Amino acid sequence: MATAAPPSPAQIRESLPEVSRAAAKLREEVSRRIVGLEETVEQVLIAILSEHHALLEGVPGLAKTLLVSTVAGLLDCEFRRIQFTPDLMPSDVTGSEVLVQDATGKREFRFLPGPIFAHVILADEINRTPPKTQAALMEAMEERSVTSLGVRRALERPFFVLATQNPIEQHGTYPLPAAQLDRFMLKIRLGYPTREDEARIVRLTTTSNAPPPLEPVVSRAGLLGFQTAVAHVDVRAELLRYAVDLVRASRPKEASAPSTVRDYVAWGAGPRAAQALIAGAKARALLRGRAAPDFDDVRALVPAVFRHRLIVSYAAEADGVTVDDVSRALLDAVPYPGRRAAAKAASPISRFFRWLVSAPPPSP
Repeated sequence: MATAAPPSPAQIRESLPEVSRAAAKLREEVSRRIVGLEETVEQVLIAILSEHHALLEGVPGLAKTLLVSTVAGLLDCEFRRIQFTPDLMPSDVTGSEVLVQDATGKREFRFLPGPIFAHVILADEINRTPPKTQAALMEAMEERSVTSLGVRRALERPFFVLATQNPIEQHGTYPLPAAQLDRFMLKIRLGYPTREDEARIVRLTTTSNAPPPLEPVVSRAGLLGFQTAVAHVDVRAELLRYAVDLVRASRPKEASAPSTVRDYVAWGAGPRAAQALIAGAKARALLRGRAAPDFDDVRALVPAVFRHRLIVSYAAEADGVTVDDVSRALLDAVPYPGRRAAAKAASPISRFFRWLVSAPPPSP
């Protein structure tokens, strides 16, 4: 079967007005249903256009489900919500084989597809289900397929999973291992709305029960075309090197690691982080009407890309240093063309922990 030729740079530039108009219209339609969350909407769109998945963390009541279902409707995609619970089985997600009998009395096994067979999946509270069910979802995310009784079934494109976690209640949960967290492109963190936005939310939700009807802004075929255009956006060599330098500097044993990383990071980010930075930067550039990404696109995505990939040490907890603090230090420390690195001294507590780890054991 002949494959379609990738879009040329000229074709990508010609598609920019269409992508920009669609993005602006989508933001406008989302704002009719959801107050605020402009940055969150952009990050969700970046993940979708990059054909990656995202992890959303926020307290209950911040419109996570409404956001994902609204975006799915505007993109002409089928939406399914899966509530992850301790008793959820892998077949509840992927589907199962059932024995059926036809009119002639003949019996056969028939596959009944599970809710994963949709285009946009909301995996609600993914850390409340056991690892074997989490692993079934991870196969679908990574392979774009599910396996039942040895038969592999492909999932229809586009396919996007947005998983949520509640940062408040951790009792009885099954935290995702680092290897599974790494498969999410972004970890998007939702905070409380501002006072003005919260007043608008209360006003809008207590005066009418019927949300505005949704009309698709982009067809499914159009979305696939946008994803293809994003995948073939050209990236300058120095921008790619900058993304790689940021990721390598997050590893405490690297010579390029700044003092903040050496003091506070136990494990740095892997190669998927650099892939996410470049793929996300390309999508962000197209959403903003540019044919090629720049350094600001990469820098804007660093917190969301590193948030679930860096593992901080006990020294960081003692000093109250978060992963986002480390990300900001990396942005200050790693130079790129036209900008020099900034130096920052380590705190007394972190210096003590470093001395404690490196000091030789006492002689008997």
